[in-house]
Amino acid sequence: MSHRPIILGIVGDSAAGKTTLTRGIAQVLGLNNVTVICTDDYHRYDRRQRAEVGITALHPDCNYLDIMQQHLNLLRTGQPILKPIYSHKTGTFEPPEYVKPNKFVMVEGLLGYATRGARDCFDVKVYLAPPEWLRFKWKVKRDTMKRGYKEEEVLAELRKREPDSEQFIRPQRQYADVVVSFYPPEDASNEDYSRLNVRLVLRPTIPHPDLTEIFDQTAAKTMPAIRLGLDRDMGKPVDVLEVDSHATSNQVKELEKLLCSEIPDLLPYCSLDADRELGKITGTTGETLQSYPLALTQLLVAYHMLKATQLVSIGHYR
Repeated sequence: MSHRPIILGIVGDSAAGKTTLTRGIAQVLGLNNVTVICTDDYHRYDRRQRAEVGITALHPDCNYLDIMQQHLNLLRTGQPILKPIYSHKTGTFEPPEYVKPNKFVMVEGLLGYATRGARDCFDVKVYLAPPEWLRFKWKVKRDTMKRGYKEEEVLAELRKREPDSEQFIRPQRQYADVVVSFYPPEDASNEDYSRLNVRLVLRPTIPHPDLTEIFDQTAAKTMPAIRLGLDRDMGKPVDVLEVDSHATSNQVKELEKLLCSEIPDLLPYCSLDADRELGKITGTTGETLQSYPLALTQLLVAYHMLKATQLVSIGHYR
């Protein structure tokens, strides 16, 4: 299987930013090279049935995790699947879809790391962990503007889901190779959350790029807006890369250069002047903005996907 698909997992709670992160990564890898799967499609019950049973979509018993795991195994070996489809707009199921894996498969959703068998299918595992208060604001905004809910309905659903979030979603953080936490700077206004810093926890479970230069600059305090240090996450030692929203273009280029020097396929995306979807977000008034912290996060994850391709091709990857 030297040319099998490379599979990326992006797990996080509802409205944690999974789709936004996925969009830019797919742009780097090439839209024609990417198959995107949403694990929400493996819900066991539709919206009405969940209300009748009294279960949330975050509970493992509300999802066909065994079928999801089986499908991930098939995709990993290059085989097609007949994937169910759940519509968030209607809360019902639609006819299944025939899905053939491309060079890269990106799997986003709530419970991607819930079983050992599913976790073993991923080459790169990312977990999104924004502050809970910020995720609440994102969910209210998304579900009222795009899914037709009233604000009080979204807040009630969040309160109902919290026990399952704590028990089943947040513990999956421990399995991630990269933990991504976007958060507002201290001087941000109460309503403007388009300007966000990012904190990236880099676990030694996959080979990360050589960021020694960033570490040296952090120690010398010559690049305060981009920092690399050591910390502990869930009791284990990790590297932590932080990028502030006020990082300058020259500072960002330095980090991009480190990522791109090792992977030639990244070179077209290592220019801030490139016309790309990398780092694109929607501002509070609907305008399109570019976030350097988001762009660098997407570039780092794309680096790991392309690195995994190299390692698989020479037989050095599981």
